[in-house]
Amino acid sequence: MCSAASPADILGQLAVAFPGREISDVQIRTDGLIYLHTNRGLEIAESFGLQSAEAVGKIAEGLFTRQSHEIWADNSVSATGDRMWELVRSRRVIDFSCEEGALGSPVRMRVQVHLSEHGLGITCRWLRAKISQLETLGIDPLISDSLRDLVQRRFGLGLITGPTGSGKSTTLAAILDWVRRHFPKHIVTVEDPIEYRYDSTMADPNQPGVLIPAPSLVTQQEVGRHTLSYQSGLKEVLRKTPNIILIGEIRDRETMETCIEAAQTGHFVLSTLHTRGAVKTIDRILEFFPKEQQSGILHRLSETLTFVLSQGLLTGFNGRVLVTEYLQNTNEAVSAGMRAYDGSATSLEDALRYKGNLRWNQCLMNHYRGGAISEDIFNANLLAG
Repeated sequence: MCSAASPADILGQLAVAFPGREISDVQIRTDGLIYLHTNRGLEIAESFGLQSAEAVGKIAEGLFTRQSHEIWADNSVSATGDRMWELVRSRRVIDFSCEEGALGSPVRMRVQVHLSEHGLGITCRWLRAKISQLETLGIDPLISDSLRDLVQRRFGLGLITGPTGSGKSTTLAAILDWVRRHFPKHIVTVEDPIEYRYDSTMADPNQPGVLIPAPSLVTQQEVGRHTLSYQSGLKEVLRKTPNIILIGEIRDRETMETCIEAAQTGHFVLSTLHTRGAVKTIDRILEFFPKEQQSGILHRLSETLTFVLSQGLLTGFNGRVLVTEYLQNTNEAVSAGMRAYDGSATSLEDALRYKGNLRWNQCLMNHYRGGAISEDIFNANLLAG
């Protein structure tokens, strides 16, 4: 079987072939069928056939050359096919974003080109053009109100956590866009890649159809194009007099350390971790540091970590369902629970029971009792403890 679709507009053809679907990701592999993540689960585009190595290479090149900006932080050549293969050979994996229209795509995309046992592979995350409001994402209204309140603080650290595909970037965008439209702040982001764009204008709440300047200034930077790394980007951000800093993901000790320092020195920092639940998030942060430093890190977190919102998207009877766990550090009892954490989870589990917080398993139970998810999904996603 060979490819039945032209690489030149394959993503547009996929959108036509799956009408009415909420496509979130497209998976393309050498000598494999195309898979799509939709609101119905994982689906196979069998009619498109197996994708040859040549076809996958052309698709990757077509996407790579459709980036919106071609200024690279290392002063290299612009986004050409040769440049893509050079990066694949040296890094084994590359991440970038593409504009609407790339290979017929109806939306902007976050793209990863990578290598595996079978050869070249491509993962395309389809991004919403419009930034959502927190309530439309399925987040509890009380938690949405709390997030809006906490992000107004002069300094702190807010973490959105969850596995890949759980909507972390979408939630962060909703938070930042709300700030952008309501407060005179300088927001600086370091992302890999840039997923959502923030306009310098906003709709006039008093005159429908009229645009006015947004009170916030947003400066967005992409790793690899505008800055060399998360670490260097974060250090450069501090010289831009930001009020709010967004770091797309905390991947190492140095970035974690700098985020805490930035929060301690008068900035509000937002970022993500690939963890599920507040306890696992604290565990992951501590794993970045040697044992002898962990007590000190817990004390610093008790002073700076403002909230942890952990989330996951599960398959429900009527589409995907958002499950969350929320820990807000707004009273001394919660701060004390962080300082006292010794790995047993007891102190943090107690903190999650304070008013305004929400435990993962309780949220999961609410969805199950409300008929949104099946018993199998409920049991498969319970957190131990």
